[in-house]
Amino acid sequence: MKKTAIVVGAGIVGLAMSRSLAKKGYAVKVFDRSAFAVGASIRNFGMIWPIGQTEGKMYERAMLTRSIWSEISNESDIWHDPVGSFHLAYSDLEMETLEAFFDNVKTTRPYQLLDAEAVLKKSNAVVSKNLKGGLYSPDEIIVDSPLAIAALPGYLSAKYGIEFHWQSHVKEVETSKIKLADKEYQADEIYICNGPDFENLFPAIFEENVTKCKLQMLKTVTQPNKWRLGPSLCGGLSLTHYASFKVAGDSLDKLKKHYADTLPDYLKWGIHVMVSQNSRGELIIGDSHEYGPTHDPFDKNFINDLILNYLKEFATYPDPTIAATWNGIYPKLKNGATELIANPLPGVTIVNGVGGAGMTLSFGLAEQIVNS
Repeated sequence: MKKTAIVVGAGIVGLAMSRSLAKKGYAVKVFDRSAFAVGASIRNFGMIWPIGQTEGKMYERAMLTRSIWSEISNESDIWHDPVGSFHLAYSDLEMETLEAFFDNVKTTRPYQLLDAEAVLKKSNAVVSKNLKGGLYSPDEIIVDSPLAIAALPGYLSAKYGIEFHWQSHVKEVETSKIKLADKEYQADEIYICNGPDFENLFPAIFEENVTKCKLQMLKTVTQPNKWRLGPSLCGGLSLTHYASFKVAGDSLDKLKKHYADTLPDYLKWGIHVMVSQNSRGELIIGDSHEYGPTHDPFDKNFINDLILNYLKEFATYPDPTIAATWNGIYPKLKNGATELIANPLPGVTIVNGVGGAGMTLSFGLAEQIVNS
């Protein structure tokens, strides 16, 4: 007889855990309080982003996730685009930081450090004025987050027999049991993967370990004449955001000081600027980072203006008309760890706190948890 597992939460972490458990031979049920995924898993760039992960375990986890996204996309009608990425330099300090980073990873990662002329040959969306060069990576994949997350349950049900229960709010968790308003379900193992909602199930663990991050993002209208961005693009501020670039050492420290002097509002609101393109031809642009237990639900227009003004310095595209703006909330670990794995009860495991890297890390993390 098969072992049974319950997964609470149908965002990317819950979907990844359900897949790995089903592959391991479990009969899996997934419960989500909403009628469909509406949280951070659909409010992002759609970037599978290994370049942002530190060398070793985290980069390997990201590359494992990348391979699983490719496998799923090739087996289904879920769109994905292995476009890679560019980190662009428009000052000597930014180029120096890219060079220092490249020197540390060039033997382990398939990256290219290019001069301005070579960058412009690879992308017609890069602003040429003041361009010093760029770092190209072939690792990054784009998926269309709202469409991909909506399609994954059907794929997982068809391939692995995973059973989904929507509009099913789990009010209480015990060893081997979850309780809804009018029903109870039992399983050998229970996994809590419901993002910030786990605050309601295990508030003491949440309060001790987790804060919340609010981010603001935008998207354009579909670009005309089937215009495509090509590699996703990042400005220099992204070098200060991703942990992988810390190996740039003194160069990165000098760059951070420069930004503190010249772009204080960007640092105050945690803004670094990136752009990707989804399957519908829309450009996804962002983002900002505000940390705390509770956030203003309204977008701040000046943050969106800061993002768009910075984007103009390194990216150009046919139609800049903004079609939508939004914000997302995701759990962020207070101690800077890359994930929270906790066992509040026998047979109950919390998998949470992957921060803004859920699309990049969740499938790999789930494989590592289940196979260990």
